[in-house]
Amino acid sequence: MGNLKIFSGLASLVLSRKVSDYVGIPLGAASTRMFPDGETHVKIDEDVRGRDVFIIQSTCQPVNDNLMELLIFIDSARRASAERITAVIPYFGYARQDRKDEGRVPITAKLAANMITAAGADRVLTIDLHAAQIQGFFDIPVDNLSAEPVLSRYYSQLNLKDLVLVSPDVGNVKCARVFAQRLGGDLAIIDKRRISGSDIEMENLIGDVEGKTVLMMDDIISTAGTVCSAAKLVRKLGAKRVLVGASHAVLCGPAAERLAEAPIEELVVTDTVPVSSEKHDSIGIVKVLSLSALLGEAIHRIHNNESVSSLFLMYDNNRHQ
Repeated sequence: MGNLKIFSGLASLVLSRKVSDYVGIPLGAASTRMFPDGETHVKIDEDVRGRDVFIIQSTCQPVNDNLMELLIFIDSARRASAERITAVIPYFGYARQDRKDEGRVPITAKLAANMITAAGADRVLTIDLHAAQIQGFFDIPVDNLSAEPVLSRYYSQLNLKDLVLVSPDVGNVKCARVFAQRLGGDLAIIDKRRISGSDIEMENLIGDVEGKTVLMMDDIISTAGTVCSAAKLVRKLGAKRVLVGASHAVLCGPAAERLAEAPIEELVVTDTVPVSSEKHDSIGIVKVLSLSALLGEAIHRIHNNESVSSLFLMYDNNRHQ
């Protein structure tokens, strides 16, 4: 492993330290600072010539600053003659702008992919892209891991009875079905209509939740409008418990206030996006699971040119032991 180097951007320091501990090497030395005019400066403080470099940085809030830091970090490693550069992006920002849904708008997910490639990345490692087809936006290999094995393992240990997986909208049905199969629950779907970027309307439920434990899973919780409205609806329809899980806790805008007031017993998220202690305390129902072992194992396998997809077989085998 002497040829391997792992570095972290400012957005993912805690997660990166856990990943480096899992892999068994110290986190690489680097520094990021801001010039008085707002420009970002990154310096790698150790030799990376001929090394296999992994740079861990989620492009979460502040999205533009973190994305720019990642691009500059990649460029620094490339100009320092790193042999291979893998951008490890636990949360890929701009992923929801993945198509033209009206005239004269950008496809920003593709633009971000182009910039990461142009900066000099040879490979991308990420978790739960908002849309799987974003992998095709890159002209370099992309490993899109899933947080599902880690989340499923947590919920399977709870031995939930009378479980129903509720999809808060039609687009999330595939995700809900996977968890229903893993955990042995039924499936229900909510009919959602979006009124604006932050407001939605929910009226109808396809399925039965009366007297049941409801589990709602999503890839991203942003303003929490969807999941909080869904929680209120299923409680109104007789659900006895409401649990919520998500891969990425973006939690922006009115999310903390909405979640604190919603009839949700527990919100389980991963550490792809850091949850501040202030948000954690104000919401009061948040539990954070670490994906450091998942990312660390993926980095180990990529470095040694081993299969990454077999990771999921490993998690499946462990789950059934």
